[in-house]
Amino acid sequence: RAGLAIRPGRDFELVNPENDPRYRDYWETYHGVMARRGVTPDLARTIVRTNTTAIGAIMVHRGEADSLICGTLGQYHWHLGYVSQLLQQGSLAPVAALSMVILADGPLFIADTQVNARPSPEQIAETVKGCARHIRRFGIEPEIALCSLSQFGNLDTEGAQRMRAALAILNAQDLDFSYDGEMQIDAALDVGIRERLLPGARLRGPANALVFSTADEASAVRNVLKMKAGGLEVGPILMGMGNRAHIVTPSI
Repeated sequence: RAGLAIRPGRDFELVNPENDPRYRDYWETYHGVMARRGVTPDLARTIVRTNTTAIGAIMVHRGEADSLICGTLGQYHWHLGYVSQLLQQGSLAPVAALSMVILADGPLFIADTQVNARPSPEQIAETVKGCARHIRRFGIEPEIALCSLSQFGNLDTEGAQRMRAALAILNAQDLDFSYDGEMQIDAALDVGIRERLLPGARLRGPANALVFSTADEASAVRNVLKMKAGGLEVGPILMGMGNRAHIVTPSI
């Protein structure tokens, strides 16, 4: 119908949760991972019969799929639970959700829009570093602003304190990308405003990534840009999982 050349059985496999010969292998795999985390054989059978996110994660876990995309139905953290159960191991762990919003004057990256409701300074610092890695994959040099109600230390709110602590963590590392904070969004995006507040701030131009102190703030900005500024969202990108899984949202 869409005019695509790909065909099931040749270019990709279809899984029918209600009738698939791999059902027993899959529920036994899931039970093997989750047996000591409260999942009984009966519950494992039910989940693998009814839950497509769990099935996809099992396939990636078994090496039968390269990656999983889920999230068009249901709440983000519900999907994240199954992704974490089956795919979080070693150095792979959810860090943050990064959304790219394509605007008339170019892309703007926003984090963390989903994973950590109120991230710690350490989580914010990891989010900033993850943003830099992923932004470069789009061929863009990162200019990352740590956003807050405070402008370079003029307020002492709880969120500003976490942002300043995150900045201190980043400053102690030898990083090869541009970042600064804490600042409001207008200072992040307008070099003139930023120069009046703090001449010689580190960002070389307008920020192309905004990292917030709460997911409420990040998600609100992302949605305003989509609904009122005509932004087209790409993602969210689930950082930290080695591209083994990504969770979109129902509005994608």
